[in-house]
Amino acid sequence: MFAVTAARIDAENPLSGLETGQRPDPLAPAGWTTVTVKAAALNHHDIWSLRGIGLSADLLPMILGCDAAGFDQDGNEVVVHAVVADPDAGGGDETLDPRRSLLSERYDGTFAELVAVPRRNLLPKPAALSFEEAACLPTAYLTAYRMLFDKAGVQPGATILVQGAGGGVATALVLLGRAAGYRMWVTSRSEAKRDAALKLGADQAFPTGGRLPERVDVVMETVGQATWAHSLRSLRPGGRIVVSGATSGEIPPAELNRVFFTQLSVVGSTMGTREQLARLLRFCEQTGTRPLIDRVLPLASAAEGFAAMMHGTHTGKIVFTP
Repeated sequence: MFAVTAARIDAENPLSGLETGQRPDPLAPAGWTTVTVKAAALNHHDIWSLRGIGLSADLLPMILGCDAAGFDQDGNEVVVHAVVADPDAGGGDETLDPRRSLLSERYDGTFAELVAVPRRNLLPKPAALSFEEAACLPTAYLTAYRMLFDKAGVQPGATILVQGAGGGVATALVLLGRAAGYRMWVTSRSEAKRDAALKLGADQAFPTGGRLPERVDVVMETVGQATWAHSLRSLRPGGRIVVSGATSGEIPPAELNRVFFTQLSVVGSTMGTREQLARLLRFCEQTGTRPLIDRVLPLASAAEGFAAMMHGTHTGKIVFTP
């Protein structure tokens, strides 16, 4: 089968380790099955894998890709949940399993004509969603869904600030939050990305670090070190920061005096459960919300998509079709 593979780790020039070509068809162990991939979506996770973050060199070559939609062995249209874990080990939540992983970390991923996955990781694809749309949901949009509806702790009508407009999770937060009735504000250094967020449904957009007209109920933080101080200052007393990433650095000044004096909460969030993915699929079906897709490329042109993501020349998801 044709596949896109991480063949080498190079932290400085990650695309040098990307290879495309024929790989053996996957073998499904007991409890697993294979999916014929119709569409697979690119994530920053795939770039990080090529840098050696989350992917060990002794597991190379590794087929990349977390997200996919396609057909199961019985011909049913399905969406693949990317988290490979034991829910029992996480007290019913597979994201709390200490040994959890994503597809393409220990097991070959979705950038191929076929992928092997645990049977429990398959969910029915709603007929209302195309394969390309459905393939965008299991990582970035599921992360945003959990941040909004599980971790934020506020009701629709609350004001939520999203740091770093234009990123995959940030875009998903705006689309899902607006559909659910939250007032969504965003920040970005880029005027073009601020304008794009407003077109998606953000209520207001501000330069990174800019003064806000009022303090917000929740800040969604995926940027980390570069925006952390602004996130703390932007919260009302008793407000909450939900953190699912730290792309600009993981060690900002904690400003503990501000945290305890204004009684702020800092909550971590990682991916989502199979049941949350099922609800996300239903949410998109019921509300008409659809993921923003920047481009759809043949799998053979995957390097073009990887380069666009590395250079930030995309707005929305990049999708591959075998």
